[in-house]
Amino acid sequence: MEHIEHLLPWGSPGIERRLSVFRFGSGPRKAYIQASLHADELPGMRVAVELKKRLRELEQEGRLNATIELVPVANPIGLSQMFQANHQGRFDFASGKNFNRDFPSLWEPVAARVSGRLSGKSNDNVAVIRAAMHEVLTELPQANSPLEGLQRLLLTHACDADVVLDLHCDFESILLLYSLPQLWDSLEPLANRLGAGAALLAEAAGGDSFDEACSTPWLQLAKQFPETAIPMACIATTIELGGMADTGHVAAEANAEAILAYLGDLKMISGDWPKVPPSYCEATPFAGAQYAYAPHAGVVSFLKPLGARVNKGDALFDVFDPITDSHTRVCATTNGVLYARERLRFAQPGLWLAKVTGSEPIRQGRLLTD
Repeated sequence: MEHIEHLLPWGSPGIERRLSVFRFGSGPRKAYIQASLHADELPGMRVAVELKKRLRELEQEGRLNATIELVPVANPIGLSQMFQANHQGRFDFASGKNFNRDFPSLWEPVAARVSGRLSGKSNDNVAVIRAAMHEVLTELPQANSPLEGLQRLLLTHACDADVVLDLHCDFESILLLYSLPQLWDSLEPLANRLGAGAALLAEAAGGDSFDEACSTPWLQLAKQFPETAIPMACIATTIELGGMADTGHVAAEANAEAILAYLGDLKMISGDWPKVPPSYCEATPFAGAQYAYAPHAGVVSFLKPLGARVNKGDALFDVFDPITDSHTRVCATTNGVLYARERLRFAQPGLWLAKVTGSEPIRQGRLLTD
């Protein structure tokens, strides 16, 4: 195991932050796994503890056939952001920006560099494009903030990976995946191994999140140069490992083993792994997901458990105003699975309270909320 430490830019006198990357194995193929980019989403960090332990063992046994990089704390900035005993790890205190938005877009500067250098040989093209990605990131002007420096470091480690797994969670949630539609065939075995209850797919969810910064350049470059052979060389996904409180031993160990078994499916780790379980979920368009809001402030009573299948018109939650005695029931507007709920129980304007998958698109434009 190699422990790589990067000093983040713009440290204050007496204060510095470091990004730790743990590298296991070797070889031309690579998997990159990071946890808790939203620093208060701790299930991924807990899974990373198990992954590090198991990867050490697998490396000692000589079973790693690829380079596997693990970043257990992908956001040392947000990890220290505490306000009155509450962890605030989603938004940067300094700028107000979401830590998982506005990652550098690589495809246009890379397209300019590789134009005229690509061929009909996909392996050669992958090598040329990955080299160009590193060149673009290296030649960017100096980072203007610790956040900007952090994002560039993370993308530098991930941009040449065959597999990128970004471990997150929602407030209260079932386990689910976000990714591109073009990658679902490659990711379905992972979803099945994890026992995912949903998979939400979109070519551009909006916001330039980390997994899309890794995967969409390949899609866009293939469209830009249709006469050449450019594969989807990066299987990238955001994995929501349940809810924020899901940091128990059993789930962490099971999810770590599922991820390792998936890398075994890809021949990155040798040995015998359990068979891929049957499908647990249907992949649906992210644009088909209902975000359910309350029409007024009040105390919330949820009426359906997480993972429940609901039909259009089924009641999701009630909202009670304790002063006016007004009572509103909010219902599903689509058929699907109730996959996430807000952890707070007081409705606020503009904040969603429940999310339901749906097979028919009902939303347009930017699909991700901040």
